[in-house]
Amino acid sequence: MSKFPEPDPVMGQPDEKGLDFTGIDIRIPMFSYVSREKRPGFDHNKKAGAMNGMVRASAILSNGPFILNLDCDHYIYNSMAIKEGMCFMMDRGGDRICYIQFPQRFEGIDPSDRYANHNTVFFDGSMRALDGLQGPVYVGTGCMFRRYALYGFHPPRANEYTGVFGQNKSAADTIPGKPALSGEDDAQPLNVHPDLDLPRKFGNSTMFNESIAVAEYQGRPLADHMSVKNGRPPGALLIPRQPLDAQMVAEAVAVISCWYEDNTDWGDKVGWIYGSVTEDVVTGYRMHNRGWRSVYCVTKRDAFRGTAPINLTDRLHQVLRWATGSVEIFYSKNNPLFATRRLKFLQRIAYLNVGFYPFTSIFLVVYCFLPALSLFSGQFIVQGLNVAFLLYLFVITITLCCMSLLEVKWSGIGLEEWWRNEQFWVIGGTSAHLVAVIQGLLKVVAGIEISFTLTTKSASEDENDIYADLYLVKWTSLFIMPLTIIIVTLLAVVIGISRQIYSVIPQWTQLFGGLFFAFWVLCHMYPFAKGLMGRRGRVPTIIYVWAGLLAICISLLWVTLNPPGDQPGDAVVL
Repeated sequence: MSKFPEPDPVMGQPDEKGLDFTGIDIRIPMFSYVSREKRPGFDHNKKAGAMNGMVRASAILSNGPFILNLDCDHYIYNSMAIKEGMCFMMDRGGDRICYIQFPQRFEGIDPSDRYANHNTVFFDGSMRALDGLQGPVYVGTGCMFRRYALYGFHPPRANEYTGVFGQNKSAADTIPGKPALSGEDDAQPLNVHPDLDLPRKFGNSTMFNESIAVAEYQGRPLADHMSVKNGRPPGALLIPRQPLDAQMVAEAVAVISCWYEDNTDWGDKVGWIYGSVTEDVVTGYRMHNRGWRSVYCVTKRDAFRGTAPINLTDRLHQVLRWATGSVEIFYSKNNPLFATRRLKFLQRIAYLNVGFYPFTSIFLVVYCFLPALSLFSGQFIVQGLNVAFLLYLFVITITLCCMSLLEVKWSGIGLEEWWRNEQFWVIGGTSAHLVAVIQGLLKVVAGIEISFTLTTKSASEDENDIYADLYLVKWTSLFIMPLTIIIVTLLAVVIGISRQIYSVIPQWTQLFGGLFFAFWVLCHMYPFAKGLMGRRGRVPTIIYVWAGLLAICISLLWVTLNPPGDQPGDAVVL
């Protein structure tokens, strides 16, 4: 650890002693490295447990009112972005903001972005739209938190947004200059709240419990205008801090011990929430559910940059982990259907979409098989084609296209980026999302725990090609369903064309309709097929084996269900 921040000026040159530092905070920030205690038999709760340990240790050492969360593969690309995030929280009305979410930007992605690693539709479209509601969801990195919001308290004036009047004014507004906190009913300060048991909620550290009120007070906006509520007077943050002694260091070590969280609310109502693979989404949802709001801050220069998996297998495993966490949220008490009145209606719909989107994979898989079924059976998907139906289909199609173009134009997303996201939505929906739904059902019905693979983001050893990892082919069971769709569709195309060629009365209209939808499915699957080819078309042997087995099984199954010569007009060639 470096020297603890103190108000003494730090001079670089002898002639700097004449400078006037009055009213300027010249304290050097303290840097410390914290590692959690690890023992056999204790569940360290992965990232969420590490973050909770850091929150408690930093409360003892520095107790800064704001916390910046970055993944290990991200770095600060624009240091001024931190100042922009703090300006949101320190502005008028900013005391109701729980966190500032920055967009994720990635490096090392192939120029064509084959597997939509940039997630432009999500970060530049969906997240911008959520910023107009109660705020964007927490995505796990590139986020600046208000420490007080992580402690599980309601925001100031929380009851003003629920229709409950008479208790909509917090005690901090009625006692100027006093560092007070609001409890569950947002009506009384923390130190006199009758129902708030600090050791039961936060643990037995007296030093940590005393730091809560200080952090809340330091995070208030500056009361430099009569319209600022729950503010602090100017100059209140220049008070010298206590020196860092051995007792404080020992207390910081104690609060990150394995046993500290036992019988407390950490991981349940305080800090990062446990029990889900996507603990970041659940943590942000709990804050919004208490009435907090968040802000999406898009800076002109990227705030943070990181790396992403460009290999098909690693990318699908990453999507599988996200989808699995969403299914867990849907089946847990964090389902937005059970949210409080403080969660706005449209925000509730947005969180419902977060938990429900993997289930759309069931309908997506059925849709991908329908063109093949049409070509196999010789019947078009729609039995009757009349003018009214075609007009209705035309109007719906034009409306959807106009909506997509409007969203793309509004968010500044390029058409190529939008198309890559559409392609990978089909690939991920037919593979990772479907597996996530099955795993979620197994956990709910049979109690089978869900395991996930950590995302591999290391580059290939080939230093001559920075995109060498893009061409690696590592077999995974997630390939089975997309590969089945491709093989079935190709077989259906061959069978459909052959039927019309050798048919006595060809029906080319139905064939062209089925071929159009079949090639539409294959166009979405093109990046997946290209990923299987590897570098220079060197397809692994197991791909040929699976393709051959699927083709044989499908052919035998179709011949068994629909023998040749059973339908009128079919010719049997001997």
